[in-house]
Amino acid sequence: MKLKGAEILLQSLKQEGVDTIFGYPGGTVLPIYDALYDSDIRHILVRHEQGAAHAADAYARVTGKTGVCIATSGPGATNLVTGIATANMDSIPMVCFTGQVASPLIGRDAFQEADITGITMPITKHNYVLERTEDVTRIVKEAFYIASTNRPGPVVVDLPKDLMEKEIEYEPYNSEVSLRGYRVMKGCNYGQVVSASELINKSERPVIYAGGGVIASDAAEELRELAEKRKIPVTTTLMGMSAFPGNNYLSLGMLGMHGTRYANYAIGECDLLIAVGVRFDDRVTGKIAEFAPHARIIHIDIDAAEIGKNVDVHIPIVGEVKEVLQAINKRIETVEEFSEWNQTIDRWKSEYPLRYGASSEGRIMPQHVIEKISDLTQGEAIITTEVGQNQMWAAHYYKFKNPRSFVTSGGLGTMGFGLPAAIGAKIACPDRPVIDIAGDGSIQMNIQELGTAVAYKIPVIVCILNNQYLGMVRQWQSLFYGGRFSYTDISSQPDFVKLAEAYGAVGMRVKTTQEVDGALREALKVTDRPVVIDFRVDRMADVYPMVAPGESLLNMLGEE
Repeated sequence: MKLKGAEILLQSLKQEGVDTIFGYPGGTVLPIYDALYDSDIRHILVRHEQGAAHAADAYARVTGKTGVCIATSGPGATNLVTGIATANMDSIPMVCFTGQVASPLIGRDAFQEADITGITMPITKHNYVLERTEDVTRIVKEAFYIASTNRPGPVVVDLPKDLMEKEIEYEPYNSEVSLRGYRVMKGCNYGQVVSASELINKSERPVIYAGGGVIASDAAEELRELAEKRKIPVTTTLMGMSAFPGNNYLSLGMLGMHGTRYANYAIGECDLLIAVGVRFDDRVTGKIAEFAPHARIIHIDIDAAEIGKNVDVHIPIVGEVKEVLQAINKRIETVEEFSEWNQTIDRWKSEYPLRYGASSEGRIMPQHVIEKISDLTQGEAIITTEVGQNQMWAAHYYKFKNPRSFVTSGGLGTMGFGLPAAIGAKIACPDRPVIDIAGDGSIQMNIQELGTAVAYKIPVIVCILNNQYLGMVRQWQSLFYGGRFSYTDISSQPDFVKLAEAYGAVGMRVKTTQEVDGALREALKVTDRPVVIDFRVDRMADVYPMVAPGESLLNMLGEE
């Protein structure tokens, strides 16, 4: 059977189980879009290529599958770059297809030509330039294999237009992928597992520090088993949120720069730190010399390069997190009674709970909005966020019950992520409520994706915590720059209700605390379009606790 390269591409995607592509058409990808016209693969037409990357990213995060997006050459491809970097920093499996000018024009500065493989080389796990139509099936197979195995990440495949138009004999690629120098991690050092298990059994003040690797490995159940068998408190990174239930009695919430006081105190006093699927990011450790100063450290991770990179560890275990935890759980002893360490943790929780006061301006406190969302959805919603204060409040005050429920840009901190991510998440999980916790600054960076949500009748809820500031930057200016609010006031802004309505969405404005519950209940009833709620929150509300950059985790700012 003879097929064009574009048709072979779609057949190859179906062979990989792809059912949804997020994209935006253009000149060099016209052959692919012509083939899509007759394809049963669902295509979601976004309003900006960055939105396509973020939506594909979120689709991957909530399903565990590899997300797929497509853009044309030149500016279409470069508009994907921020989304690719976002996925790369958070280890998200994604394959990005970019159009390219015809092969004879490459390197001649042709119209809309860009060296996208060169541009993205530092921010991808791997990338390809197609040189022969005959290689389409193999490259697609390899791209998905690389993106989804070991430590996941994005792969870019650049497709010259002429090779998509060329017709050749089609044969599915049914061979096993074999790449020189790339081996899928299998097994682990069981001697290290035995050593780690012995150390866990002997420890008196252990803490589990869990990250995104737990979610990537689908190891939430194994993590819970380890914690509950030994009654070990669990703290998570931002990427690890939802890996452990927020309402579990052993949960410490998030640690680090904006971690809870009791999580950071536990890190400071523990005698054993079990680091699972984490990379000891600077926002977590603070001053490294004073991070977990009394603890021996077990570090479990799929990526050997992360072990010892930032913090010296005593027992390194390289392997798939799920498999390693299963092996450890078979060897640890069950603890029946609560220890003195558990009692100390409980005392800290009682003495230093997350708290916030009333608004001095008579406005809504943003933390209250998150608490109400958590209560009304019973921790069952998928929460996406923008970046900044809204992101930290969501991490603190939403009590997640299930893994793959918190979708946020952790490593890169990409503003504009939340709305297109909510669209991708809702398409992947249409039966679950999906809510974007947004700031009034960040939401404006990709607000055009409201058009996508309206066009496809995607009922996501956007909760804008509108303080008319670039809130997190303003907070830093207040604390570290003498209150000199240099270019962070964004009170000159659109009417978000009218803007939502102009797109065809539902718009609401909430000005008082008493209105919050009712507005959220009404929004949750809408099933045929997105809802935008403009919550007028306290302008000077800050995220606390907070650890100043480079300081010890025990040196926290904010109310005690």
